[in-house]
Amino acid sequence: MSFPKHLSSSWQLHGEKIIAACGLIGFMNRDKSLTDGSDIIKAIANMKERSNGLGGGFAGYGIYPDHADQYAFHLMYMDESARVTTEEFLHEHFSIVAAEIIPTDPTAHVHNPPLLWRYFVDVEAASVVNEDESDYVVRLSLEVNDRIEGAFVSSCGKNMGIFKGVGYPEDVGEFFRLYDYKGYTWLSHGRFPTNTQGWWGGCHPFGLLDWAVVHNGELSSYGTNMRHLEMYDYKCTLMTDTEVVAYTIDLLMRKHGLPIEMVEKVIASPLWEAIDRMPEDERVVTEALRRVYGPLLFNGPFSFIIADSERMIGITDRIRLRPLVVATHGPTYYLSSEEASIREICPEPEQIWMPRGGQAAATELYETAKTTNKEEVVTG
Repeated sequence: MSFPKHLSSSWQLHGEKIIAACGLIGFMNRDKSLTDGSDIIKAIANMKERSNGLGGGFAGYGIYPDHADQYAFHLMYMDESARVTTEEFLHEHFSIVAAEIIPTDPTAHVHNPPLLWRYFVDVEAASVVNEDESDYVVRLSLEVNDRIEGAFVSSCGKNMGIFKGVGYPEDVGEFFRLYDYKGYTWLSHGRFPTNTQGWWGGCHPFGLLDWAVVHNGELSSYGTNMRHLEMYDYKCTLMTDTEVVAYTIDLLMRKHGLPIEMVEKVIASPLWEAIDRMPEDERVVTEALRRVYGPLLFNGPFSFIIADSERMIGITDRIRLRPLVVATHGPTYYLSSEEASIREICPEPEQIWMPRGGQAAATELYETAKTTNKEEVVTG
């Protein structure tokens, strides 16, 4: 089934509301073996009915081995003056090792792209005064989005990049020539926007440092979440609710050092009546998290796939109003909105299951797990 053209931007099909749109898939080769972008394009194309051509995108990790130690800034420019102003800003605050246009295929079915550039930059020690280096990069990345008209940072992590735009995701993947890149983790998103417009900067994934987030659903708590994040100097400027997810994960996991087992109790907190029934030790922790981080509870239907350079996490709202499927095959860990898209690239998974609502399904690279004295991390 595919949507009729005259309904491509509508929420009605045969008189029924589309209630589970947006397609997500991600996979991690936990042994860090590299896979080109062909598989992730093939997998997301299997869920074409979940998008309507108003957004698609990808994140790849391990794709820049020649610049693995530099921050890779992917930039979108609406015009040439935005590029000139942003490059002056980058030269002022970073040491630029390389700058180039992101290669694209103009024959792909993607129209009216902005100017797309990438920069590999180092942070000079003298530039960071009374500030952590990661905080420095975050602050300046958000400053570009907020203060330079017509310039938007898609991603700014090391040895990773986000490629996104308006179009069906498989067309966006072809446009960015993802088959030319090899990575050990890939995420993808097919967008069916509900409350926000389809535009290049508002497509998924959303990134900050090494984080990349794809989202199916909507957050009715966006205003509360946004205002709380602003107290920690995260400013939302990209006109979509998913932006708060990337910033929340960065705040909780990087800045505040919470493990995913605590993060899930913040963003998908159990009901108070469920908390009251918990064993005392668990109840005390969960209650404290709810009181301290109450404004970061995500209300509304959602499923997320979240990745950084060492892990991949999937989580839904506490009553699973949006789907999420997990599978494994050898060293590869899969997360998706649908089992079919996993089987498109992994016909016979060794394990496949659905995690409980509000409980994270998470994994790490084998080398990361080894350093923490664990054979493997699989929760769900």
